[in-house]
Amino acid sequence: MYARLSSSSRAQSYSLRYFSATPPAQKATKSITIGFDQEPYAFHNVPDQGPATSTTTNRDELLGFYREMSLMRRIEIAADVAYKKKQIRGFLHLYNGQEAVASGLESALKPTDHVITAYRCHAHMISRRCNTDPKLIMAELLGKDTGCSRGKGGSMHMYNEKTNFHGGNGIVGAQVPIGTGIAWSQKLNKTGAVTVIYYGDGAANQGQIFEAWNMAKIHNLPAIYVCENNQYGMGTSVDRASATPDFYTRGQFIPGIRYNGMNVLQSREVAKYAVEYAKTTGPILLEAKTYRYKGHSMSDPGTTYRSREEVEGVRLNRDPILQVESWLLSNNLATEEELKEITQEVKKIIDEAVSFAEKSASPAPEELMTHVLESEDYVIKGTEGLHNGKGEYAF
Repeated sequence: MYARLSSSSRAQSYSLRYFSATPPAQKATKSITIGFDQEPYAFHNVPDQGPATSTTTNRDELLGFYREMSLMRRIEIAADVAYKKKQIRGFLHLYNGQEAVASGLESALKPTDHVITAYRCHAHMISRRCNTDPKLIMAELLGKDTGCSRGKGGSMHMYNEKTNFHGGNGIVGAQVPIGTGIAWSQKLNKTGAVTVIYYGDGAANQGQIFEAWNMAKIHNLPAIYVCENNQYGMGTSVDRASATPDFYTRGQFIPGIRYNGMNVLQSREVAKYAVEYAKTTGPILLEAKTYRYKGHSMSDPGTTYRSREEVEGVRLNRDPILQVESWLLSNNLATEEELKEITQEVKKIIDEAVSFAEKSASPAPEELMTHVLESEDYVIKGTEGLHNGKGEYAF
């Protein structure tokens, strides 16, 4: 159990992959082995022994995960505050508790690989290789012109072409066929890249997902489908919403693996296996058993269908950030003081991102019609009186 190693405030401390500490030599070279026996894999049609059942890690790698997952948590806390101050409008879905899924899986990907997800997307943008600047994320959350989608996507439709991140998609499950198309393009163009397609347990019953799987298997596309099973959809539990909670078996003709999505190292090992399988054989389905601390969205208190004691129990005993902290401290790979320094550094990064977003300008009115059509020669229905026939609108 991890809570005894840290104060409750430590659970609110966060970080980034592009920090570089200069560790003591003995700590830098020491490696430790972590096993996954406490929550073993479950397999469906997996042709071999599957991912590794243990892994070797070290100080630098664990600090990298600690920093990155901490940054994810901190930016979601800042988003929560901004929403309650009415600086963020519309919907907001937070990722608190699920950080080990995105961070661990991403660690096995290359910048040339592609990622697409649903509307719980801020942390996924951070974990994408070449890390998206938190300032671009906070500015987008506040609807500012300096945001990654020029303030027009907001929380649910973030996008970063430079890092092959395709959103942030607002329609439940719709990212799955889109991601399948991206994977198809990788195969047709022989890029050697894989596409990771995230969706939640609430979307797992969508018919379009099964249609996409069929297409992916027919063409043996380099697609990795990841069901982030945080165990609750919008206001209800998995057991009440799904005839079977075994989402890793849903692919039928596609091999599936269920694993502990609260363990960042297990996420990494599963990702290594999945990437190799997708590149050499075809689609594969992963079910990451994880947990969200907040409600489905900001309108959902998250406690009407589960107890506060249940949520607090997961926070204290299974939190992915505290688990990494436990490995670092109990194996003498880092000190409390070093982790506190990371905490302060991360807080500074997010504070600066919030300040940047607050000071940034809103999009100009003419931005409303950009990125709507591929060709600006067309006139959008209902705007004829505003259009001058030259691809320009008058406001």
